[in-house]
Amino acid sequence: MQRNLVVTAVVAVLMAGFVLVYLTLAPAQVQPMDGMSGMAADGPTVPPVEGFAAGQEIRFLHTEASDPQVARMLTDMMGSPVLVVPSLAQAPEAMLANVYVFTNGARGDGPMGFQPDVFDRPPGDPGYSPLRALNLVTWKNAQAARVLMSASEVQEAEAQGAVTIQRPGVVVNMPFLIWPGGQR
Repeated sequence: MQRNLVVTAVVAVLMAGFVLVYLTLAPAQVQPMDGMSGMAADGPTVPPVEGFAAGQEIRFLHTEASDPQVARMLTDMMGSPVLVVPSLAQAPEAMLANVYVFTNGARGDGPMGFQPDVFDRPPGDPGYSPLRALNLVTWKNAQAARVLMSASEVQEAEAQGAVTIQRPGVVVNMPFLIWPGGQR
């Protein structure tokens, strides 16, 4: 019963995320529904974020996060509300892909002021999911840091002892807009 509730909650969050993506990408094409003609055509937008997947630049959105502090940080970073959905943290492991967020190293536009986020399993990969388990990447020697552009580069840096990775149990809904070989 509890698993059904978790799956239902995750599906509802995913649907809300896809609606936000659609409205962000095509606000002028959306026709008002009956009784809603008074709504502004230039309604709210969710700003895209740049990151890396499979060695290439991507664009994605932050829509919901399981942790209030992470949601607040992403809201402040983007100037658009990131909703707090604690039940995301209960999503089964099979529903999650990874995002690697850097806590030090090369300066950049990532949420902590360092390089952009790195994602595994982009759309088209059998394991794609917009639900991302947060992985915090810390360079052991920040002066020797370099920009990593793929999950395999992050994992290789960990295997070489150059970085440590912590997984705090936070899940963020981060649907892709543009990815290697595709876009919405």
